[in-house]
Amino acid sequence: MKRILTATALSLATTGTLHAQPGTSASRPAIRPLGAVASTSAEPLGLVNNIRALPGGKLLVNDMSGRRVLLMDSTFKVLKVVADTTPGNPNSYGGGVASLIAFRGDSTLFVDAQSLSMLVIDSSGEVARVMSVPRAQDAMMLAAGGIGAGAFYSNGHLVYRGMPNIRMNVVNGTPQMGAMPDTMPITRVNLQTRVVDTVGYVKIPISLPNITRSDDGKISVNIEVNPLPIVDEWAVMPNGDIAFVRGRDYHVDWVDASGSRRSSPKMAFDWKRLTDEDKAKFVDSVKTLLDKQAAANPGQGAAMATAFGNMMGGGGGGGAPRVQMRIRADGGPPGAGGPTRAPQVSAPKINVVSPSQLPDYQPPFFATSTRADADGNLWVLTIPTKPQPAGSVYDVINGQGEVTERVLIPDGRRVLGFGPGGVVYLAKQVTEGTTTTTTIERARAK
Repeated sequence: MKRILTATALSLATTGTLHAQPGTSASRPAIRPLGAVASTSAEPLGLVNNIRALPGGKLLVNDMSGRRVLLMDSTFKVLKVVADTTPGNPNSYGGGVASLIAFRGDSTLFVDAQSLSMLVIDSSGEVARVMSVPRAQDAMMLAAGGIGAGAFYSNGHLVYRGMPNIRMNVVNGTPQMGAMPDTMPITRVNLQTRVVDTVGYVKIPISLPNITRSDDGKISVNIEVNPLPIVDEWAVMPNGDIAFVRGRDYHVDWVDASGSRRSSPKMAFDWKRLTDEDKAKFVDSVKTLLDKQAAANPGQGAAMATAFGNMMGGGGGGGAPRVQMRIRADGGPPGAGGPTRAPQVSAPKINVVSPSQLPDYQPPFFATSTRADADGNLWVLTIPTKPQPAGSVYDVINGQGEVTERVLIPDGRRVLGFGPGGVVYLAKQVTEGTTTTTTIERARAK
């Protein structure tokens, strides 16, 4: 979806007029290319969820679709299979969502949402011990390393985005979901005391399904999305500070380990005002691209339907389900006294909001667009507002909340992670049908 929206924004970047919002400057650093790629992986990899850079150029790689964790050396040669699905392997990679989190020193946590466990992996790829997740209901968000910002370790705490506790009720035989909030807490849990507190909130996109049920019991789902939502981003810096990047006016709020808060001034951005004509054109373009994508990937809708049906039926691993519904297999009202099953769900249809619901100014970034590097900078993937070279442009923001550079990532790549001293790891992904293969590249920031 993000690729579709970015492509649409770029196609419309030549139209409209740029207007600086009050209190901002039109001056921005010139775009420069990322440094040359120094090495490329040869090992066949599936969908790589995230990585963990280690001393000496070694790398822990979370191959999510291959269901394995690999330790590679600086040439991307596989030194060890840390976890996989081999029968009898004590370090098992579960069947659900899993992620790597940089832990104390050079150690790493491997969070497996299905088993509610965290492997502590040392820098040589050995599993030192196994921990339980602090709270079972948060296992999915701790393991969501490639879905949103994921989770981070900071000064004895795990920091991660909360998850909405939405209950699904059944009204006259039709499931209905409660209202979804437009903000989510950033949660911090102390690994020793298990005390949980909230360090801040981020604005999130809302895409609440509208669910209907036909006379034969089949459920249809229509999901309405805003293709240009104003959202916030967040990341944990190497020194433990938590950075909140605000999408409405593009500034950074900071929270340090002691809880002290400060705010940086608004950053320069090429704000683009959207006329009514711009909004209508954008919505039409997104609808066209969504239709083309659905036609090109007919199996995608079936996969979404299966996932949605399992979710509504309360199935799957990863701790207690956060969306709960019980449906009587005999068609009667939900509740105790009858067997339950996952309902039959047709492929969800994605609709786009009306043009009037788009913001008056194009936001600077989409959700899941921010990462912290190993040298104390934030990298924010920006939405283009005017023509730019092929590829993706990141704003590099220092610890004072200033945009110091704008870096162009080559076309067809995404930033996978960072190593110390300006090392950037890229993922080059190729998808054929339902299969995704990934090549990892190591480059220098300059």
